[in-house]
Amino acid sequence: MPWSTNAIFLCEVRLEAAAALAVYKPERGERPLWDFPPGLFKREVAAYELARALGWALVPPTVRREGPLGDGSLQLYVPADFEQHYFTLREDAAHRERLERICVFDLVANNADRKSGHCLLGEDGVIYAIDNALTFHAEPKLRTVIWEFGGEPIPDDLLRDVRRFLGAGLPESLRELLDPAEREALLVRAAGVVEHGRFPVDTTGQRYPWPLV
Repeated sequence: MPWSTNAIFLCEVRLEAAAALAVYKPERGERPLWDFPPGLFKREVAAYELARALGWALVPPTVRREGPLGDGSLQLYVPADFEQHYFTLREDAAHRERLERICVFDLVANNADRKSGHCLLGEDGVIYAIDNALTFHAEPKLRTVIWEFGGEPIPDDLLRDVRRFLGAGLPESLRELLDPAEREALLVRAAGVVEHGRFPVDTTGQRYPWPLV
């Protein structure tokens, strides 16, 4: 994937006669960051596990695998209309519920890099949330392009799912990917979403990623 910040590879995976495309992100290809430790690929897997725990099929299936370049994440490739992204999708009221769900997911996951192009419109007409490596930091890091819902009530069904997630506790598949401080902060953020019950407002105008798309 030549325009990616890190070394990311489109590959084919096979099981007997079945084959599919996937995106492989090896740890060896990660560019070091000052505020996130190495092993960003584990956060890609953790984002999938969080979406599963919430009951939200937002993140394409993502697993940890030892690939040709070592340990990394492997995510099912989503055939998509790459002319579409958040800033175009938000204009269609039919996508509102899905975008609200992605917004709440990012609040809980503490997504520091929700760019417009990270919302993919699949060929099945469903929007998927990809590129979730900068998530789950113990400190507040939210940076996103999704601010249109600011101040509005979070829909009851989304709050219900977050409450259920809190009541069930973190699944082991998610716990093992995060350190203790990150696990605690995740639960605090989820509880905060339920307590406040509204989408946040960015009063600073600074909580946007760059580039926006």
